[in-house]
Amino acid sequence: MNVIEMTSAAQSSRVINFDKAEVVGGFVNNSFFLVVSGEAPCINMEVSLIPLMYVRCPEYWGIEVVGTLPGGFCLDAVKPFTVTIALTGITGSQGIEVIGANSTKRFDVGGGCS
Repeated sequence: MNVIEMTSAAQSSRVINFDKAEVVGGFVNNSFFLVVSGEAPCINMEVSLIPLMYVRCPEYWGIEVVGTLPGGFCLDAVKPFTVTIALTGITGSQGIEVIGANSTKRFDVGGGCS
């Protein structure tokens, strides 16, 4: 058995569901922010928006909604969350795609890579 076969996927971080996502304009012209909200399945879960990495400019830049458990264990209780990320430098030629565990949502956003 090699090392890859012996290890499993990390369970302390995973893509989680979201309820609402919206793109809002910033104070500076052509600046945008992604705001995502929902309910985390663990009261101690930290939620982040993590942009995917690309070699070439995608049409829609993927941004995952990721929950991380410090210490790797879940305290069972639902916790509401709202997280925000600036879209500067992480917008595809057409826009962005928010990626949750059971759904995705695309937004057309100008000013992305080409």
